[in-house]
Amino acid sequence: MSRRGDQLVISNRKARHDYHVLDVWECGIVLQGAEVKSLREGKGNLQDAYARVEDGEVWMHGMHISPYAFSRGELDPVRKRKLLLHHREIEDVRQRTQEKGLTLVPLRVYFKDGRAKVELALCRGKKLYDKRQTLAERDAKREVERALKSRGRAD
Repeated sequence: MSRRGDQLVISNRKARHDYHVLDVWECGIVLQGAEVKSLREGKGNLQDAYARVEDGEVWMHGMHISPYAFSRGELDPVRKRKLLLHHREIEDVRQRTQEKGLTLVPLRVYFKDGRAKVELALCRGKKLYDKRQTLAERDAKREVERALKSRGRAD
């Protein structure tokens, strides 16, 4: 069996636009049947996904994994899935999410040494002006890089 290291499958690009990321954890995810094969094909979506701590366990809600084309059994594509963290990490996550305005958002799903992993982030929602400011900063940085690049050619 060859080990490929990290292989990115799904990325939640909108999360970094909508939230300030405060802290990040790597956790395993419990999948059933052909969900792993479907994920390897990139047939998943984190767009509306979030996580919660319920009864001392972390559960991810709203992650959509399309059914694998050749599977026999039918699974709910949007069912809640258990995330695997150490007890200390779960307790830390539980305490920190009690604070108002903080939520758990999955940033990406990837395979690490053949196992599916989720990068889970503690986030605070951005206000509209924060989003505009981020876009303005990005545009300004891009303009500076263009100016420096064109200046380098003129010499």
